[in-house]
Amino acid sequence: MESNYYYYIIGAAVVLFLLSGIRIIRPTHKGLIERLGRYHHFATPGFNWIIPFIDKLYQINVTEQMVDAEPQEIITNDNLNARVDAQVYFRVKDDEQSVKNSVYNVNNYRWQIVNLARTTLRNIIGTLTLKSANSERGKINSELHRTLLDETSSWGIDIVRTELKEIDPPKDVQETMNKVVKAENEKIAAIDYATARETVADGEKRAKIKEAEGYKQAKILHAEGEAEAIKLVNEAADRYFTGNAQLLKKLETLEISLKDNAKIVIPEGSELVNVIGDLAGVLPLQKKKDSTKEAAKE
Repeated sequence: MESNYYYYIIGAAVVLFLLSGIRIIRPTHKGLIERLGRYHHFATPGFNWIIPFIDKLYQINVTEQMVDAEPQEIITNDNLNARVDAQVYFRVKDDEQSVKNSVYNVNNYRWQIVNLARTTLRNIIGTLTLKSANSERGKINSELHRTLLDETSSWGIDIVRTELKEIDPPKDVQETMNKVVKAENEKIAAIDYATARETVADGEKRAKIKEAEGYKQAKILHAEGEAEAIKLVNEAADRYFTGNAQLLKKLETLEISLKDNAKIVIPEGSELVNVIGDLAGVLPLQKKKDSTKEAAKE
């Protein structure tokens, strides 16, 4: 019984030993297994077993990661203090050699990337003015990315991209810049307003010119119509009333006198009738004396 008890103890110890060596690696990681302080073999995602107390497993994240370079004050080329911050996106390459390099060629690559990015930003922005630094963010990102790629080429990592978070000038400089921008915007607005008013004025001017030309043309046509009417009247007078001007004058005088109920002396009745008849185009009436003589002859 005692011997069986020892067997149970030994069996349980073996099981615990085997279980303690089980390691599960996620798909987002790769593993490096060291034995007695020396690199032994590469561990892939899934089930892995190591010798407890002899082997040691280091898991390395091979997904894309981001580190913040942390805000820092940088003196620009025009002697202004700019607050600069950037982010660096990177990943450890998933092949065995790259994973080994990320562990054995650099001590804490995340911390190293942050410090390298901060130093590179100081070197780049120190050669630029504040205005050019704000307007050339793409150029700064490209240069920072290229420098980090070159410096980390032996670390087994890939710098995916870099992004400038902010380039903020001192508060008093920012206020001045805001005033300049506001003044420029107001200037542009004033120019646009003046241009619009000028366009409206030109339109109104052209409209008034068209209106005046139309009025002028109407007056010309009206005058030409009146001249044509006068011409027709003159032609009719020349044709139908030649030699009757004296008769018309007599009739006009008679009309005015009768209208005002004035007592005037007029020619004999027959002569008045003759005037009217001449104007109407009929023969004049014979005198009463001639009518009596004709009756006696009969």
